Amino acid sequence: MKVRVDKSRCQGHAMCNAVAPAVYPIDDEGFVTIDVAEVAAADAELAKLGVETCPERAISIEE
Repeated sequence: MKVRVDKSRCQGHAMCNAVAPAVYPIDDEGFVTIDVAEVAAADAELAKLGVETCPERAISIEE
């Protein structure tokens, strides 16, 4: 599974990081630092939770 972040939509709420910090690392201003990342099977549910918590819908999953 891959997660993809549309950085043009990310507003730095850091809600994805709050629920899944290992999947969604952020910078000092709260913006996600990844564009595309491979997610381990063990972190799949956390990755999905991060997608659900993003108020800007900036994160998508490719399975």
